[in-house]
Amino acid sequence: MATMFYDKDINKEALQGKTICIVGYGSQGHAQAQNLRDSGYTVIVAELEGTDNFKKAQQDGFQPKSAKEASKEADVIQILLPDQHQARIYKEEIAENMTSGKALVFSHGFNIHYGYITPPADVDVYMVAPKGPGHLVRRTYTQNSGVPALVAVYQDATGKALDLAKAHASGIGAGRAGIIQTTFKEETETDLFGEQVVLCGGLVELAKKGFETLVEAGYQPEIAYFETFHELKLIIDLMYEGGIATMNNSISDTAEYGEYVSGRRVIDKRTKKEMGKILKEIQTKKSGTPSKFAAQWVNECENGIPNFKKMREEMNTHQIEQVGEKLRNMMSWIKH
Repeated sequence: MATMFYDKDINKEALQGKTICIVGYGSQGHAQAQNLRDSGYTVIVAELEGTDNFKKAQQDGFQPKSAKEASKEADVIQILLPDQHQARIYKEEIAENMTSGKALVFSHGFNIHYGYITPPADVDVYMVAPKGPGHLVRRTYTQNSGVPALVAVYQDATGKALDLAKAHASGIGAGRAGIIQTTFKEETETDLFGEQVVLCGGLVELAKKGFETLVEAGYQPEIAYFETFHELKLIIDLMYEGGIATMNNSISDTAEYGEYVSGRRVIDKRTKKEMGKILKEIQTKKSGTPSKFAAQWVNECENGIPNFKKMREEMNTHQIEQVGEKLRNMMSWIKH
């Protein structure tokens, strides 16, 4: 079992006196920058002038600078840009400022684990990865709570990298909820696997195929949407709050029996075998070299993401989206 760290276990002084640069003021950037500042640390933000995120940072009381300027001033540089942009920005604006004794920080290990960013040997490289979206990281912090986080050390040049990582995680509020130590390899490969096989890829395709099966059998699309998509939130909330047993205690005996006899027919040994193939495409035999999936994604980005755009368009125009938009317009309680 993993060891859990809390605020009481952490030397928060490890980050004191250091200037932290947050590169990218998006979902995670805005949350982590504000939380660290509110925890008493010195934080500067790097953003592209004229963008919405630049303006948002100004509204939140920061004076954004270029990544080159901010990384030169900072002792700790945290890159919170999308994976596909990190290597270029690092090379063009940050690398020259990674002088001895500084720290390079990530919230996802993609570029380090697959070797798209190679930091100098005399800097610390660590990870602080909150297990929740940025808005939740910020909101829970303001409520004197927090979101659990993972920490990992890839390179410990100063001998203090783990202390820095724990203090950093504590600074964004994770020490209130729990901090687990992992590795860049474990975080990167399990995160990608979970997204592709269950959370995004698997779940979306399961809902789509269920919807299509009912519609093709002659049932009304609106009814198919309610039964295969809309009620997902009800089930997932129950599982999130208390696990599978709590969910089963809240549904009918008929539904629970159907879960046992039919679920394993849909998600069977063939599905699990395919999951294993996907995992192998995500894994790399040697840290610092791209996996099959990483190389495929980077190549897609370098070529202008044509396949990505095509698949996004196909998804956005699927009947389940058209029906869902119409039905969600009837549900005033879910509008924000």
